[in-house]
Amino acid sequence: MRKAREIYVNAEYHVTARANRGEFIFKSAEDKKLFLSVVSRAKKKYNFTLRNFVIMDNHIHFLIKPKGASGLSEIMQWILSVFAISYNKKYDLKGHVWYDRFKSVVIRSYRQLIAAFKYIADNPVKVSLVKNPTKYKFGGLWFIKNRKYELLEPPDVLFKSFFPDFF
Repeated sequence: MRKAREIYVNAEYHVTARANRGEFIFKSAEDKKLFLSVVSRAKKKYNFTLRNFVIMDNHIHFLIKPKGASGLSEIMQWILSVFAISYNKKYDLKGHVWYDRFKSVVIRSYRQLIAAFKYIADNPVKVSLVKNPTKYKFGGLWFIKNRKYELLEPPDVLFKSFFPDFF
């Protein structure tokens, strides 16, 4: 039996979802844009905020906070399933796109929030896609640096003080 997911009202979560078999499902910018369009649609359907995100070739990370009646599982299930349907249709495929269910960690402190934010931002740097995370067009810092807040919340003053090079 699988372990129950930790869910708390007004909690923020570091969420990860991995592609089935470690496949590179986000092969192209077009595939990443498709995922972003699904997230954009989810923002209109559900009440949640994103503080940071990154779309890598075979996985995604979110720093997400569900609000109101919208639950984390409901939001993530919708995003991942709608993307999977769109992806399978685009490539004329059948079957699973995502490996297992998404993973989530409850953010319990500001220190943990800062660490998760930085971890997410540094993903494309770690695999040498970019030298500076603000240059990766499929990560939250690129959106923040370019003041594109349709998916993300603008950073607060405290975040700006922790990451002055990013803002």
